[in-house]
Amino acid sequence: MSDSIGVIVLAAGQGSRFRQVAGDDKDKLLVDCTARDGITVHSVIEQVLVNLPATLEKRVLVTTADRPQVIRMAQAYGCEIVRIETTGLGDSIAAGVAACSHLGGWLIMLGDMPFILPSSIEQVVAAIADDAISVPVHEGQYGHPVGFGRSFGPGLMALTGDQGAKSLFAQARVVEVAVEDRGVLWDVDVPEALVFQ
Repeated sequence: MSDSIGVIVLAAGQGSRFRQVAGDDKDKLLVDCTARDGITVHSVIEQVLVNLPATLEKRVLVTTADRPQVIRMAQAYGCEIVRIETTGLGDSIAAGVAACSHLGGWLIMLGDMPFILPSSIEQVVAAIADDAISVPVHEGQYGHPVGFGRSFGPGLMALTGDQGAKSLFAQARVVEVAVEDRGVLWDVDVPEALVFQ
């Protein structure tokens, strides 16, 4: 089903926890992180984009207009850009899905999770079904990215503010995808998280 799945990369949040530690002028999406190989260095957002499987051709990045570097980077990786005024998670998801609402499903990626293995992303995509949510599970914890089938389109587009998509899980068939990948739980909220350990 992956030929009709779009990936929505959420990159509108301001990273306030990161800025509290690193400084107000530091956009965590543009700070360098060291890839899991311990050698390659990319910005956080570029590492997220590098990890996207080539099979996910429809790519949408949701961000605010004041991030020209993030926008240029995403365009270089084939993303359509959706600019929004707010930084709310729900608003971002709704705008991203609305930009490609005709698809058979959506993979929601967070722009500050650069250490997810491409193979984990592929497993989550493979488990997407019209009536199901697919989520990676590592050591009993739900992680990211999360896949939503076509029937969740209206619910995703109705999200607002900071409310994410957790409310949709209650009425859904959830497909748990077991992965041996701590990257599905690893977000860069503070500078110490820029190196995967």
